[in-house]
Amino acid sequence: MRQLITFIRKEFLHVLRDRKTLLMLFGLPIAQIVLFGFALSNEIKNSRIAVVDYSKDPTTTRLISKIAASDYFDIQRSLASADQLHTAFKKGDIKMAVIFPASFGDDLTHTGKATMQVIADASDPNQATTITNYLSQIVTDYNTELAKDAGQPMQINPETQMMYNPELRGAPNFVPGVMALVLMLVCTMMTSVAIVKEKELGTMEILLVSPFKPVYIIISKLAPNLLISVLNLFIILFLSWLFLDLPVKGSLVLLVTCSILFILTSLSIGLLLSINARTQQAAMMGSLMGMMLPTLLLTGFLFPIENMPLALQLLSNLVPSRWYFIIVKRVMLKGLGITAIWREMLILTGMCILLFTISLKKFKIRLQ
Repeated sequence: MRQLITFIRKEFLHVLRDRKTLLMLFGLPIAQIVLFGFALSNEIKNSRIAVVDYSKDPTTTRLISKIAASDYFDIQRSLASADQLHTAFKKGDIKMAVIFPASFGDDLTHTGKATMQVIADASDPNQATTITNYLSQIVTDYNTELAKDAGQPMQINPETQMMYNPELRGAPNFVPGVMALVLMLVCTMMTSVAIVKEKELGTMEILLVSPFKPVYIIISKLAPNLLISVLNLFIILFLSWLFLDLPVKGSLVLLVTCSILFILTSLSIGLLLSINARTQQAAMMGSLMGMMLPTLLLTGFLFPIENMPLALQLLSNLVPSRWYFIIVKRVMLKGLGITAIWREMLILTGMCILLFTISLKKFKIRLQ
């Protein structure tokens, strides 16, 4: 028993001295609890909405105040006309619009019933369903208050319209997220082993003494992966059209151009990982864990970014998949043009140039 206790004590000392092990044992569970319990939530708050009030009576004013007081909604603008809503939805400025007709107050006073129109952006069907349910609950509570004040039943009925995805199918939100995830993982994982593989096989010396410039070596490593990734893109688009009935509503050329820009950015990330990694296993793990989780959690694919703490919202701006996800939804689902996505394209271009420049600078022409 004394020997056993001595060995157990020795192993405890080894574990306590190894900082990486301690980080895995204590840091990972704490990070997961904080992320999934606090930062990442399916509950949707502060949804941006617009209000068009043609009636402008005390009833609509009170109802709008109740909507504004809710944590679930953030009234971005009160529009004078419903004609401006289409532009606001296209730009992504709002997630939902509430319209009160001019006869709203008279209908409620004389018949005890009135109708309001609710329009939601259903390119994300889960979010659209959730926020319309939130609004319906507010209206139901308000109906109860009106009935008590009037001494008779009063009923306000929301008529809901879903834009871009009236059937509330899951594919319109699923496909853009899968495109971002697949292209990011495939590009980074394939490229992450490109340079480090040559080091492990001992063929890097041959490349370094050859007349090729470092930039030629890097480009030659990226070219096959670029072509394979573009082929993957066309396969995804074809399968989405064939099996999911999800065609590209906007310009196919624009979508492919943006996708190639995203692929180049992802390849640059993989290249940077490959240059800094010492083994293929480390490069593969770095690309898998370092890219998969941010793509899943910080793009708006699974969790609304608006609900996250400010620190995570700022961190999400560094994830290329977030901007590509926005581009795919606007071009593929909403049929928008370059005027709606130029900002996202500019960000991806900047990321691509920066990452490729850093990779070129860190590429060592001498073995250590």
